[in-house]
This record gives sequence, structure tokens and C-alpha cells, in this order.
Amino acid sequence: MPYFRKTPAFTTTKKKTHIAVTAVKEGKYKAWLAKQPANVKTLVKEIGFKGKAGQILVLRDKKIIYAGASDKLKLFDFASVCGQISGFFDDDALKTISFEIKGLSGKELNDAHIGWGWACYSFDQYKSKTSAKPSLLWAKDVDKKSVLSHVESVDALRDLVNTPANDLGPDEIEKAVKELAKGHEASVKVIKDQKTLEKDFPLIFNVGKASPRLPRLIDMSWGNLKHPKVTLVGKGVSFDTGGLDLKPSAYMKLMKKDMGGAAHTIALAKLIIDHKLPVRLRLLIPAVENSVAGIAFRPGDIMKSRKGPFVENTNTDAEGRLILADALTYGCEGKPELIIDYATLTGSARAGLGPDIPAMFSNNDKIAAKIQKFSEGAEDPVWTMPLWQPYRKHIENSTGDMVNSVGIPGDGIYSALFLETFVDDKTDWVHLDCFAWEQTGRPGRPKGAADTGLRAVFAYLQDRYV
Repeated sequence: MPYFRKTPAFTTTKKKTHIAVTAVKEGKYKAWLAKQPANVKTLVKEIGFKGKAGQILVLRDKKIIYAGASDKLKLFDFASVCGQISGFFDDDALKTISFEIKGLSGKELNDAHIGWGWACYSFDQYKSKTSAKPSLLWAKDVDKKSVLSHVESVDALRDLVNTPANDLGPDEIEKAVKELAKGHEASVKVIKDQKTLEKDFPLIFNVGKASPRLPRLIDMSWGNLKHPKVTLVGKGVSFDTGGLDLKPSAYMKLMKKDMGGAAHTIALAKLIIDHKLPVRLRLLIPAVENSVAGIAFRPGDIMKSRKGPFVENTNTDAEGRLILADALTYGCEGKPELIIDYATLTGSARAGLGPDIPAMFSNNDKIAAKIQKFSEGAEDPVWTMPLWQPYRKHIENSTGDMVNSVGIPGDGIYSALFLETFVDDKTDWVHLDCFAWEQTGRPGRPKGAADTGLRAVFAYLQDRYV
């Protein structure tokens, strides 16, 4: 299956019926209402249209839909509008109608298109019947390339995370990266010879060796060699049983999403490439399946990392930080000025911040502060957490140089300190511990895979490199 689908949200031609969707800002609602004829005012009163974000007023005879919007338009305002429209018209009608956004311009127009696009996503590859989506005619002044990049990058992330593990393992993650590279003149190297992995990337090898779906390190490069080096590292555990420290079934059922970090870096790489940021981009994904078998790595095993420190494995369910350790070491050997990793790493981060806010750690406080600031404008919250060095005493209390899991509250910080060990002191580093899942479903954010911390980091990179 293709991992980068074209969104069904947009069209370049008007259909049999064409309807204008005109934004009505909340703050201008009263002035708008005063200008309406009596029949419209009556309808407004009957349905309770107040111009609030996401509300719609349909005037079918005039082929106009009025759409409520925040005074400062939010990305998901028109996701709500699109959802309301989907509920108002049946499938047969939607196939004959095109819509067009009116009353917005500039960034707000782009954001309205992006929100609409996200609302048209559905993971229906495993459904025998699919529903029609409201087809939006491109507005004249919209930035089509940027809108499509934002919509299709997030859609690709969702598809990758939503796909069940029987159809997406390390091999399919590799294929997804190669598909991205092929469309953008990037190069891909994959290290999957098992003897080479065992020798040069022992932590990646040991985590993945119990699965018949062989572990590997995927390495994609793009951009001008003279540009600043930016390296992305994504945790690619295609399914996590917990290993010999087996997860209970309640915690294992969503572990197809344990490659959510890899999906985030693939989506971020696409955004960077599509927007032609002047960087030398490198994408590293250690791709493994953490399985149970006779050759599985064990609690108590001590393994030498690529960088050198010996790691005592105190929990086979703390495997993500192990594979990231070797990948971060390898990434830093290329001497990037910035390295960013994403990982669905700890329950501790979720306990502290909930599902929507990634815990962010960095060895550069200024960069972390900027990303958190940009996260507000991107409507994509992240929260800076401390790399509290006195806690190193916990991870260094080991038969080897360090343990991968401490076993006391605070694992989000301990895991970040563990990863920091494998980052070069001269390299700026950002680590995002994300959930990558929407538990309930909201307009533009259906239940299932979710991007968290993606847009915040991209906004920062745009500001830094453009």
C-alpha cells in the first residue's frame, strides 16, 4: 500500500452544485446579523446560529453556508465546519457538490484549508464501505503546496500509526522512508545485515533479534551538503510486547503505535523537504519489533552500546531508549548542529501531561523555550521538562555503567537522562516523549493516530532556517 496518499479534500473544478462557505467571525456576528433579511434572521433564531466556531447556517436556496469562526481563526475551526457539513449532506449529495471558502485571506485562509483537509481524513483501508468527503475548491490566493504538505504529512503519520502490526513491521517502515525519498531525490541506506548490527549497533540488534522481522537502522539524507546539518531520530518499534517483561493485554493492545516516534520524524522530514528548508537533513529510524522468543534479550543482560557504555537491561519493556541510544550515537557522529528525536517512550510523561502534550527535554534551554513559544502559535502544545542531573545517581546505580530502567516514579526524566548520555556535548539536542494517539476523537482529529509536537518543531525550524 502507498504510505503517502493524496488527500480527498480538495478539487480544482467546480461540481454540479457549488456552495460558498463564508466565514462569520464571532466578534462581527451582530453586525453580520443586522444586515440579513427577515427570513434569515428567523432561521438564525430557530437553529441557534451565533457565529461560534464550528457552527454552520445553510441557505440551500442561495447556495451559501455561513460558518462561525474564532475572531483569530484557529486551525481546527474549519475542521469543525467540514464535519458539520458532512453531517448535513448525505453521501450522494456530497458527490455532486463542491464548496469554496470565502471571507478569509492570508494565513487564515491557509489554516482554514488545512483544517478542512484534516477533517477529510479517514483510515478506511480495512473497511468494505467508505463515505464521501466534502470537496473543497481551492481558493485563488491559498498556498496550495504548503497546505497539501501539512495535510498529507499528518495523514501519512496517521496512516503509519493506524496500520496494524501484521501489515506494518520494520520492512514496511523502511518502504515508507524509501517512498518518501523517491519522491524527493533523497538517498536511503539501510543497515540490516545482522552481523553488522550485532557488532556496530548492539542495542538495536538485541532489542529486535527475537523477531523474525529483522531489526535494522534506516538512514535517509536530503539537501545541500553545505547547509546546516539537522538530524531527526525516530523510535521505530513496530510492535512492543514488552519482551520477556511481558505487557498485560490492556497495555499491549495499542502497541502498534509504538513506532509513533518514527512516524513523526517521517512526517517532519516531509514538511522540511516540501518547504525546501535550507538544511542538510538526515533521518535515522531504528526499526525493530520487540518480541518474545528463546533468543530474546533478558532482564539482567548487560550489553555494550555503540558509544561504549555498558547498559544493564533492567526491563525489556524499556526497549525504546535502547534503540534510540545507538541511533543518537550514530547521528552525532555526523556532527549535526541540531538533533531531534521523537519517541512514544514513557507512561510517566502521559501521567504528568496527559495524551495531548509531549514532554520535551533539551540540553539547550534557549531552543526548548523557543519551541514551546512556537507551539502556542502552532496550536500544538509541548511542555519543557527538566534534565535534572542529580537524578543520574538512579540510572548509574548498576552492575554496568548504567541501567535502562530505574523502576521508581520519574521515568520520563530518567529516560531523557539516559538518552542524553549518547548525545555529543557539542550537539544541540531535543527529545520529545509523545503519545501519538487521540483517545476520543474531535473535529479534524479522529480517534486513533495523532500528531503531537510535530507542528511546533516545524514552526521552530522554519523560523530558524528560513
